[in-house]
Amino acid sequence: MHNLGYTRSSWQVDHALLTPDTFIRASLPGMKKATAIVHAAPAMGAAFTEYTVEFEADGRIGPSQNQRFLYVLEGTVDVAGKQKKHRLSKDGYAYLPPGDHTVSAREISRAIVIEKEYVPLKGTHPPKLFIGSEPAIPGQPLLGDTTLEVRTLVPADMAFDFAVNTLTFQPGASLPMVEVHVMEHGLLMLEGGGIYRLGESWYQAVAGDFIWMGPYCPQWFGALGKVPSKYLLYKDWNRHPLAR
Repeated sequence: MHNLGYTRSSWQVDHALLTPDTFIRASLPGMKKATAIVHAAPAMGAAFTEYTVEFEADGRIGPSQNQRFLYVLEGTVDVAGKQKKHRLSKDGYAYLPPGDHTVSAREISRAIVIEKEYVPLKGTHPPKLFIGSEPAIPGQPLLGDTTLEVRTLVPADMAFDFAVNTLTFQPGASLPMVEVHVMEHGLLMLEGGGIYRLGESWYQAVAGDFIWMGPYCPQWFGALGKVPSKYLLYKDWNRHPLAR
């Protein structure tokens, strides 16, 4: 049934809420039997690109000139580098440096992909491919709050110019403050839902929604409902604001 033009999706100069009813799918160069839902890109003002890949059986995406972070949402995905192939199941993830690697799926699968041009840092070597599993990462309370758990998926190493975390909120938990900072975010709601403040607006956010937060956008989240809420969060990190 047509909803007569209504949607929760909203795009503003410093933030965006994108909901599944507005998603458009398209194949990107290098994709075979796969399509992408592009959530964030320079066209909206972001300094990174984030998209969901929907694989058919035997689907694949080719290599990229940019670094990638990949997180499996559904199914099983194979990541192949120059010397070895790694199989990732749901909640598995991989960091892929620029260059010769492929990502494929034997079955219908979904994964979120973050791409960003690597910013070198003098005295460090660029990161190498690594894999992990989100449930295997020990959770830590945020600022001592045991109702809000953070899992750090990218190592705390200055070689990395971005961070990716998951945050899990127990029902009724919230961020302890309204944050305003130079980093920008890409956020995918994985489970549950709640209320997000973005700029001067307040939005319902539920599993499946994507949020982009530009630099200095005021932001706050509070979880609602009877089940935990969880999201996957990207931010640029470890570089001077003047770095290119």
